[in-house]
Formats: sequence, structure tokens, C-alpha cells
Amino acid sequence: MIAHYGFQATLSARHGMGEALVDVLLTGLDEGGPAASEHCVVYLVSRSAAAPDVVHVMEGWTGEEDHHRVFAGAAAQAVVARISGLLAGEPVYTDHVPVHGKAAFPAAV
Repeated sequence: MIAHYGFQATLSARHGMGEALVDVLLTGLDEGGPAASEHCVVYLVSRSAAAPDVVHVMEGWTGEEDHHRVFAGAAAQAVVARISGLLAGEPVYTDHVPVHGKAAFPAAV
């Protein structure tokens, strides 16, 4: 499948909670999780090398409607609820329209 919609989110965790935030975000890859959806073709969670409580999530979806539909579901809302308690502020989002590229990620970190 090809990503036709995507975004990057930058999330700042409360002091010392960056690893916990990463752990919760990675549960999105679990079976039934939003990133396990056939419509999610890129899901990359990264931490800032300079600021370990800053976490970036890059997502690519088959379409914007697919993303919104999946994130309206109970599994995605459960992840969002768990994340909200770890954040120091509001996430910053940048939308993308993927053009071309390459992605290869390890199965586990």
C-alpha cells in the first residue's frame, strides 16, 4: 500500500517520562492497535538525541479518512488517553503529503 496522507507529531513528555511515552506509543503497533491497521503504512517513533523527553512520531496512512476512522476507534482512543497523562504540553503536528521515499524499521527496539 502507498501512503497518501501523513504527519509528524512532536510530543514533549513530563520530565523523565520520555521512555514511558515511547513505550505507550509503541503499543499502537500491537495487534488491534491503530498502527497495526492495514491503512497505516508508516509508524516510526523516535526520541530526540539531545532531549530524551521529546518524542517524535511519523505516520503515513493510505488516506486522511482512513486515519480519522481508525483514530475514532476504541483502541486508538485508549492509547491517546494513556499518552495524555505523560505530556508536558500540547503535541505539535505537521501534516505531510508523502511523495516518495523508503522506510525500513526493525521489528523490535
